[in-house]
Amino acid sequence: MATLGVLISATINALIIGWLARRLLGTPVGWPRTLVLSLIVNAATAPLLTWALPELGVNPIGEWSPAAGAAVLVITLFASWMIAIEVGLLAIGEAIVPTGTLPGPVELVRSTPQRWRRSRRYLTILRILARRGLGRYLRPGARTGGEDARTARALRDALADGGVTFVKLGQMLATRPDLLPAVYVRELSTLHSDVPPEPATRVRTMIEQELGASPDDLFTDFDDEPLAAASVGQVHRATLPSGEAVVVKVQRPAARATVTADLDIVNRLAHLAERRTAWGRSLGTVDLAAGFTRSLDEELDYRVELRNLVACGSGSIVVPSPHPAFSSARVLTMDALDGVPLSRAATELDALDTETRRRLADELLLAVLQQLLVTGIFHADLHGGNVMLLRDERLALLDFGSVGRIDATARTSLALLLLALDRQDGAAATSALCDLLVAPSDLNERALEREVAELIMRFAGGLPLNDMIVDLFDTVIRHGLRVPGQIAAAFRALGAVEGTLRLLDPHLDLVALARTLTPQLTSDGLALPGNDGVKDLIAAHLPALQRLPRRLVGIAERLEAGTLAVRVHSFGGAGERRFLTGLLHQIVLVVLAATAAACGVALTLSELGPQLTPALRLSTYGGLTLLLFAFVLGCRALVLVFREREP
Repeated sequence: MATLGVLISATINALIIGWLARRLLGTPVGWPRTLVLSLIVNAATAPLLTWALPELGVNPIGEWSPAAGAAVLVITLFASWMIAIEVGLLAIGEAIVPTGTLPGPVELVRSTPQRWRRSRRYLTILRILARRGLGRYLRPGARTGGEDARTARALRDALADGGVTFVKLGQMLATRPDLLPAVYVRELSTLHSDVPPEPATRVRTMIEQELGASPDDLFTDFDDEPLAAASVGQVHRATLPSGEAVVVKVQRPAARATVTADLDIVNRLAHLAERRTAWGRSLGTVDLAAGFTRSLDEELDYRVELRNLVACGSGSIVVPSPHPAFSSARVLTMDALDGVPLSRAATELDALDTETRRRLADELLLAVLQQLLVTGIFHADLHGGNVMLLRDERLALLDFGSVGRIDATARTSLALLLLALDRQDGAAATSALCDLLVAPSDLNERALEREVAELIMRFAGGLPLNDMIVDLFDTVIRHGLRVPGQIAAAFRALGAVEGTLRLLDPHLDLVALARTLTPQLTSDGLALPGNDGVKDLIAAHLPALQRLPRRLVGIAERLEAGTLAVRVHSFGGAGERRFLTGLLHQIVLVVLAATAAACGVALTLSELGPQLTPALRLSTYGGLTLLLFAFVLGCRALVLVFREREP
């Protein structure tokens, strides 16, 4: 019973000491480490105090006397220093292993199986990187391999070895010439995954789980042999009860679990790369991984693709109609198309006359431009395998899992850029680029305008569109402009469709065709009557003119409310003010700690003043008290410094 009482007393003391330490440190330190240190401090205080009091000339407290008062002061200071030591140990712990870095006991037990699987996957990835010679790029301060073709091939092979998620990561990176050199983009564009089809029994089980009935009950005919198999899903032919021929896209049963586990690792590796490497910070790997995660989440939800099929239907280009009643998040049923992908249609294309091939090229480019400039929802991966030549000499678009979206303002700026390229107007093209992209505050617009004008002239001289886009990205990135992911996808769509158009018409004059089609799509907003110079001037500043009424209304409302203000100081944003406040807080803490420490040292070493005890002067006691304050303030400043460094 006595032991239980001692244990309860020690626990209460530890809780009090821990609460004081957390308050003095001024940051939410984890309770487990706080309680452990508090128990140690509580257990060590009594024996240390028993040893120290006689050394300081303090006798055990009996009846009240001046000596007893001195003993109370010494014991209070000693106990305060013990708590301060705990504060210091907590500060060191926060600097080395911040709270939240390690899981709590309950979470640790619950997450052990997942952590074991993740660790095994980490080891697999590290072995792949080491085997491909890429391990050195994970070292602190490592930089990219530049234009090294061998490194680009090694990266492609490593991503292929990593499986479906990493293959798709490479395919996404291939659409970002603004981030990677052209040699990397070319290598990653060839990525594909060869996977065997799922057994028919598992496919049938998936359909039954998703649609509530077996394929034999849902369809009058269902072909167990897949028409095509990919890393995430596979396609089977079927016939609806109404007699319509359809294809059923079925997601692999393990696809979501595999992708989810790998996405967790991709995001963790992205944080590691951005924190530890120069190339990770320059690429912004955390934001890149977050965008990839969102994109892949959409691709795994076939309901998104169903909506994309409805939204992207356009004119003479065929888009397969979906059947929502036979579709779900992991099963998608759509009309079957009778044709051959352009990438495998050389014989069928040779059988067409020149006029038909040119018409098909016109229709395809018009459909792409309409998606980019009018609807704002566009197919982001129109390579030859995703465009089908039908038996009736029409074109159809396939695989709407990868779709981009751009808003009305961005569509206007993109249209203005295309018109400026057609008119060889460097100033208008630069203005459209600055509206379309994110320009830095110190942009040298005149220098950018000169380089863009030179690029436009090379484009007019016959530079392929895809090469022009790569050169354009090189130019804007060199000038510090940041390219949003969806804008990069739009440019990539334009670049990819060029190769597809060449399959239809090898002698196609893409510049002339774009010059003919673009004004048709922008006539309501951009083809203005009157003098060409006035028209160009208005077109170049159209985005600013569109935003002007909203800004004027905002100014008028603030004037009426009496809240109109003009910011002329450097720290106008909330983030900047928080940074400045935190910096001043740290400076004040450091100054106070340094002042208290200097005064404490001076008083401690002083031999003047009365004796508090036979072995301790009052000035020394005051110095130790000031050093106590200096120590605690220094610990708070230390924790603030390391907290600010966390991402």
